[in-house]
Amino acid sequence: MIDVLRSAWALLLGMMLLQVGNGMQGTLLGIRGDIEGFSTMEMSLVMSGYFVGFLFGSRMAPEMIRRVGHVRVFAALGSLISAVMVMYPVLPDPIAWGIGRIIIGFCFSGVYVTAESWLNNAANNENRGKALSLYMIMQMVGIVSAQGLLVLGEPSGFILFIIPSVLVSIAFAPILLSVSPTPAFDTTKPLSLRQIMKISPLGCVGMFLLGGVFSAQFGMAPVYGAEAGLSVAQISIFVSCFFVSAMLVQYPVGWLSDRMDRRMVILVGALIIGIGATIGMFLGDIFVMLCVAALLIGGLSNPLYSLLIAYTNDFLEHDDMAAAAGGMVFINGLGAVAGPVITGWIMGYFGAWGFFMFIAVLGYAIAIYAAYRMTQRALPSSHETDSYAVVYPSASPMAVEMAQEWAIDEALAEEEEEAAARAEAMVQAAREKN
Repeated sequence: MIDVLRSAWALLLGMMLLQVGNGMQGTLLGIRGDIEGFSTMEMSLVMSGYFVGFLFGSRMAPEMIRRVGHVRVFAALGSLISAVMVMYPVLPDPIAWGIGRIIIGFCFSGVYVTAESWLNNAANNENRGKALSLYMIMQMVGIVSAQGLLVLGEPSGFILFIIPSVLVSIAFAPILLSVSPTPAFDTTKPLSLRQIMKISPLGCVGMFLLGGVFSAQFGMAPVYGAEAGLSVAQISIFVSCFFVSAMLVQYPVGWLSDRMDRRMVILVGALIIGIGATIGMFLGDIFVMLCVAALLIGGLSNPLYSLLIAYTNDFLEHDDMAAAAGGMVFINGLGAVAGPVITGWIMGYFGAWGFFMFIAVLGYAIAIYAAYRMTQRALPSSHETDSYAVVYPSASPMAVEMAQEWAIDEALAEEEEEAAARAEAMVQAAREKN
């Protein structure tokens, strides 16, 4: 871990500051949109814009990096992010905000691809898992910290839009001024969606539905808070609950999934998401219960992302895992684009509690489909499964590929240990016999 910090501290610090800016502007827009009088449907389209841009960015960023290099792409996208953030209060119009969100989503996707390729270059086989875990933790710390900054000013003013813009600008300084060498860039051509669907129907269907869950909580939670009449401080706490629980629950879920049928963990996790959303539907007027609902949804939806990737990998050869990772990220992105729009329509028709209704339907749908798939396919043997690797839905295909490399290394190491233990047992048995 010390080696990781020594070689990548600038990158980790910069990415944490970037996530502070990203998390702050996402929540702030939901609150400011209500102040500006935007309808729920208008805000849902605005929030969906981020995921549209992110989806296209994950596809286009690799080619941009190949053409002009990491540093230029990183600096250019960072400048655009900073500029768009200060333009929101100047142009309080749903169309302008939607375009801004598309640009920011595109830019953040490119920034993630660039940063994660740097991180992969700084890591080696021995510390890749630690590097990825530390990177994900720093991202979540940034998002959670962002919610606390919302109480520093009035959302109707300019100061809260200037703070994330400044933080984003500062975030690029330690990264671009560090002495880390520019890595060679290469990505794996993804498997087709048809191939992945044939390999793992549960993985594909689960990832698509989970994209809707994640985009609803990331994009529409502050919109829900504003419509439900929560104060700025309450909205900050509510949104933070999604991400705090994600950090706490990831590793216990991963530990369980490596020791039992992953489909059962997926089923139970999805049920808990549905139960959490049901609590929000019926008891959301009690703020404590609202936070409980957010803790349950966030705590299981984020680990479920890693879990579905790990489950899909159980049916892949090691050489195909990185290729499948890109396809899985794309499937999740498709669900994420649709999530805020559908949530907005439901909230417009049923009221603010429609936010939880949408998440509940998706959670229960994943659980039901997981139960069905358990009747259609035998459980793979333990030696055919690979390790669970922590990765969040906000990660680019580069981080997911990095996670797959770590999972492969872990699986191979476990196989070698098991083989050595069997050989030792055979030698010991032979000695006792003689």
